[in-house]
Amino acid sequence: MPIDTLEKPTALPRTRSYSTTNNTRPVALATWEFGRIACDQSIRLLLKGQSILDAVESGITAVEDDPNVNSVGLGGLPNAAGVVELDAALMLGPEHRAGSVAALTDIAHPISVARRILETLPHVMLVGESARRFALQQGFPTCNLLTPAAKSSYEKWLSTERQNPPIGPSNHDTITLLVRDDHQNLAAGCSTSGLAWKTPGRVGDSPIIGAGIYVDNEVGAAGATGNGDEIVKVALSYRVVIMMEKGATAQEACVEAIHYLTQKCGDHLTGGAAVIAIRSDGSIGNAATSSGFTRSRRWLYAVNLSGRTEVREGRYVD
Repeated sequence: MPIDTLEKPTALPRTRSYSTTNNTRPVALATWEFGRIACDQSIRLLLKGQSILDAVESGITAVEDDPNVNSVGLGGLPNAAGVVELDAALMLGPEHRAGSVAALTDIAHPISVARRILETLPHVMLVGESARRFALQQGFPTCNLLTPAAKSSYEKWLSTERQNPPIGPSNHDTITLLVRDDHQNLAAGCSTSGLAWKTPGRVGDSPIIGAGIYVDNEVGAAGATGNGDEIVKVALSYRVVIMMEKGATAQEACVEAIHYLTQKCGDHLTGGAAVIAIRSDGSIGNAATSSGFTRSRRWLYAVNLSGRTEVREGRYVD
């Protein structure tokens, strides 16, 4: 779909109305081209009979381990002090449980720490040094997250700008992964190093339940990527799920949520934003702002609906 093609909002019913399908195959949906490996890995584990939490965690750790992805995990670009701070969240549809970490340092797999919080603590989120201390107590090893390539980029930024840059094509992105298993259960996870050169301690939408991800097992799951400071303000993922609860298809809900984001955030929405969704019936949706994307930085997402993962260009709306 051309970037300059816009969609109009869709009128939505106000009562819950779910379609029914016989689709019991696992479904995986992830942000960006690097979401391909997340979808592949999560579906592989589900087909082996492993749990949906295993599938989401493993799919995301595969991206966290890739040093060529400069916005997630190992190789993520650092903050203004040269420190890589990681955010992640995990939400399970059954039992409506969640765990998240923010501003975590020296730990390669924040998604795994988020899962440990979900499974062992009565809390949802740990941050900063306390999150790091918890991870160490749980036996997670430390590592140097600042790769030579990321360090070189940081040193170049120090020598030329030394200020927080506007969000642009090369300094942010998130791996967000939504999964539906063959029992029609849903889970979602996301992981990011956040905005490059950010003010130390800055936290975006990714670890915020309702902003970066949200799951209602009876309704659907949604996840976001893009300008996290603006996504937080509108609780974007929660809005998508609520629209599906009111009867919208996954696609209609994504389009409406992006319309709402652009209307509320206006000129503050630099760098663009996008959202993905899986409805409880297994249908999917996606949408992105028309601004913030170019021919060299298209809105791409990965999806596995039938055992094979495809990378597709998504919908642009205004």
